[in-house]
This record gives sequence, structure tokens and C-alpha cells, in this order.
Amino acid sequence: MRDQFNEALKQAMKSQDKRRISTLRLILAAIKDRDIASRGQDKEGVDDSDIIEILSRMIKQRRESVTTYEEAGRLELAQQEQEEIDIIASFLPKQLEDDEIEAAVKETLQEINASGLKDMGRAMGALKERYAGQMDFSKASAIVKSILSE
Repeated sequence: MRDQFNEALKQAMKSQDKRRISTLRLILAAIKDRDIASRGQDKEGVDDSDIIEILSRMIKQRRESVTTYEEAGRLELAQQEQEEIDIIASFLPKQLEDDEIEAAVKETLQEINASGLKDMGRAMGALKERYAGQMDFSKASAIVKSILSE
């Protein structure tokens, strides 16, 4: 994935797309930070699953910022954050739709024999392992909670 980011950065520089350039630089900086943090853990840099986690976290932060900016009436800043979300999301695997998330949740709950809310942590762990970067886990959590509390 690193090569993808570097190639995309080169293309953005050629086309002089300032928003894309700055967003890609932020992504590369976040990956480099994680590389540095993982040096002492017998790990050689971050792998693609770590990068997907980084990108997901960046999107989550920007969604929160969009909400804050919209509430404050700063629509131009909200628009900038939304543009960054779109750029970051373009590097993530295809996101599951709501009905696909619900089907994945039901399948996972059956596989792990979840019987009540006490199994919620186990269910969310299994979903995160299987669908990292592919689903909105806040939606999945709500679906798990509603199914397990029935």
C-alpha cells in the first residue's frame, strides 16, 4: 500500500491538486509515525492491516470534525474535511452496505454461538478481525447490540 500512496502523491504533484497532496502527506506521516512507534516491538514497520487501521482512524477523526464544523456553521471547513475523507476512503477496501453489515453480523454471531450481551466483545473482535477497513464498526456495534438484546 505504501507504493500506492507514493504513486498517488506523485500524480497529485503533477496535477497540482493541493488538497490531495496535503492529505497524502498526512497519510504518509501517520504511517511513518506508526513505523517509528513499532521499532522497539520486534516488528519491522507496519503492514497493510495496520495501514487500513490508520486510515480508518483518520476517517473517523474527520467525520467528527465535519460534525463539529457543521454545528459551528463553518461549512467551508466541513467541506475540506469531507474532501479529505473521500481521498482517504479511496485507498480503503470497498465498504459494506448496511444490509451487508447486518448479514455479516448475523453470520458472525451464529459462528461464535453468541447468546447474549456478554458475548458482544467477542463478536466485535471477530468482526474487526474479518472485516477490518470494510465496515463502519459503530453501525455494526448497534446491530450486534440490538440482535443480542432480543
